[in-house]
Amino acid sequence: MKITMAHGSGGKSSAQLMKDIFGKHFENDVLAKMEDAAVLDLPAGRIACSTDSFVVTPLIFKGGDIGKLCVCGTVNDLLMMGAEPKYLTCGFILEEGLDTDLLDQIVSSMAAQARAAGVIICAGDTKVVEGNGGLYINTTGIGLIPEGRDVSSANCREGDVILCSGNLGDHHACILSHRMEIENDITSDCAALNDIVDALFAASIDVRTMRDVTRGGLGTVINEIAESSSCRIELDEDAIPVSPQVKGFSDILGLDPLYMGNEGKMIAVVPAEQAEAALAAMRRTEHGKDAAFIGRVQTGEGAFIKTHLGATRRFDVLYGEGLPRIC
Repeated sequence: MKITMAHGSGGKSSAQLMKDIFGKHFENDVLAKMEDAAVLDLPAGRIACSTDSFVVTPLIFKGGDIGKLCVCGTVNDLLMMGAEPKYLTCGFILEEGLDTDLLDQIVSSMAAQARAAGVIICAGDTKVVEGNGGLYINTTGIGLIPEGRDVSSANCREGDVILCSGNLGDHHACILSHRMEIENDITSDCAALNDIVDALFAASIDVRTMRDVTRGGLGTVINEIAESSSCRIELDEDAIPVSPQVKGFSDILGLDPLYMGNEGKMIAVVPAEQAEAALAAMRRTEHGKDAAFIGRVQTGEGAFIKTHLGATRRFDVLYGEGLPRIC
């Protein structure tokens, strides 16, 4: 069956869509009440709240789909603030002509990832618009910040060490390969990073800063952190992890992994005396097994990289469009 404008009318077709697809996969005690708004039990304290919209093309790719992507992206934004993700809302914009079997597959994937990430989908909305079978999803996430955690891009101090959780550029290369119809084994790194963040705090690491490395790549994130903390950050080009497949792919197309997007990688800034313990904790996890030291925080300002030739150059944020509709 294809989505029609009737599915957005609020009538029988809309109700059937809710029951057959969204209700089937997202069923929980909060949604079952069918109220105008979810009533959530939140203990006293600080919360983190993040919202994001997802427009990836293609909708399904090696390693994930837009449903998995929207959960991982929002959950990771909460995790990077030291929060424990709890709730997620989702708004679906369905284009007329979207196949309901495809929608069912994506919603099922979204529900499975939410369960794996420990979040409850507590509210949602669906709208139907004219189009050619596309799908867009907006999510908002809420997480609780445990007492004693203070994670911020403004917390970096001289001497701190920067760790990266694994190989960069996988998602960017995967999406571009799909669009260019290039056959390879590159798979998106799309993942929720609960295991890495939990491992760092379980190891009693005094995490200064965490950021997930998405659009704009590592180069943009490092510049943003350097500005927020009023410091100089120097990376080691040879230490930045990139898989041989992505390196070969980027070399052929003239891409720089420093600015390639990811959907399952993060950096953590930690005190130098805790760096080895932090690296060991990250490497014990599924999504951090390829973690590496990639740089240090220094006195000064700006973002710099020591090249494999031994020179040091300054780098800036990504300019231009990059790869559109990557997430």
